[in-house]
Amino acid sequence: MRITQNMMNNSLLNNLRNNYAQMDKYMEQLSTGKKINRPSDDPVVAMRGINYRSELGKVEQFDRNMGELRNWMETSDETMNQSGQALSRVREIIVQASNDTYEEEQRESMSKEVDQIKNHLIDLANTKVNNKYIFNGTNTLEARFTDDGELIANPKNDEAVMIEVSEGIQIKANINPSNAFSEDLFTELNNLVEGLQNPDMSGDNFDEYLNVIDSHTNDLLNERADLGARMNRVDLLETRLSQQEISTNKIMSENEDAHMEEVIMNLKMQESIYRSSLSAGARIIQPTLMDFLR
Repeated sequence: MRITQNMMNNSLLNNLRNNYAQMDKYMEQLSTGKKINRPSDDPVVAMRGINYRSELGKVEQFDRNMGELRNWMETSDETMNQSGQALSRVREIIVQASNDTYEEEQRESMSKEVDQIKNHLIDLANTKVNNKYIFNGTNTLEARFTDDGELIANPKNDEAVMIEVSEGIQIKANINPSNAFSEDLFTELNNLVEGLQNPDMSGDNFDEYLNVIDSHTNDLLNERADLGARMNRVDLLETRLSQQEISTNKIMSENEDAHMEEVIMNLKMQESIYRSSLSAGARIIQPTLMDFLR
């Protein structure tokens, strides 16, 4: 086959384009830090990257769920702590009232304080997190109690709110509100307010209220202990989720990130090849008529 000048020129141009394309590839890798920048660069790496990103997306969603779960739990724990302190103060008032040496005006002040504590407990029972009521079961859009301490929903909702924090693992976010904020508690507090205002009520009659408050306090403590056990498990799951996120990011980086030393070396080599191609091309191109006229 006869090799013409035109064939040599076309071959040279094709080789130059290929060399330039290779140099552009390494320049792109150097600027982006990635082995591939489009699926066509390496379909296998691209497909693995899609799977890793999907897995990382799940981990990040579980991490967001974990944040919401912890927010619920920590708010619930702090709210029950405040409730326990309030009940402790009520107990102190009852003990004081059982002493018949207090005058009518003093007992009236005690009744007003108990009434304010009751209102405070109602506010605590209607606590919201991210605009959701956390002590009304799965009915998170409605308050549990009225301002007078009466149940709004009937029947009451004590259902568990479950949040998925890992593949196939769900954790209960809320507590049983009937154990922490029983409607009977507010009824008993109302009765205590009336009893303190009754001058005919002797100190011995307050012993029954002590038993009632102690019973509610124990229910509150038991519910808080159950919440604490779940919070400990959440701590373990958070550590596991954090390790999973780090591991997935590492695998994804190993799959996609370019080895910069290798990229720089390949780029320098390709630049050398490109310059050599240009130099060789200058010798191959046929001399023009002007060259003979010099």
